[in-house]
Amino acid sequence: MQQTLSIIKPDAVKKNVVGKILDRFESNGLRIAATKKIQLSRADAEAFYAVHKERPFFGELVEFMISGPVVVSVLEGENAVAKNRELMGATDPKEAAPGTIRADFAESIDANAVHGSDSLENAAIEIAFFFARREIL
Repeated sequence: MQQTLSIIKPDAVKKNVVGKILDRFESNGLRIAATKKIQLSRADAEAFYAVHKERPFFGELVEFMISGPVVVSVLEGENAVAKNRELMGATDPKEAAPGTIRADFAESIDANAVHGSDSLENAAIEIAFFFARREIL
């Protein structure tokens, strides 16, 4: 049983599609082991995306992620990392397969509705960033 992190980004929260996105996870065999709605601070966003600090889009990414609340969740299931990435679709919604979260709900490559861990190792790090062990049931 794997766990992975999902973030429903400010654009999707603002569109009021959180429930529809969470339903996609549950309808496709992923269990929501923890979830909460939070407002990231600048320090939170900079720390979470520190791996991208030297990339030209870092500042815009941080600004976007603090522009409104996000919903962070721990998803659990068989091959959870790969399953979540499949459900999300390509980073650029123009390239995302029909029926994926990004194809259906994302506005652009920047405002792309969701984030998901890209590996088991990163999932563990990302989950620990947002959740205490006692919050994951």
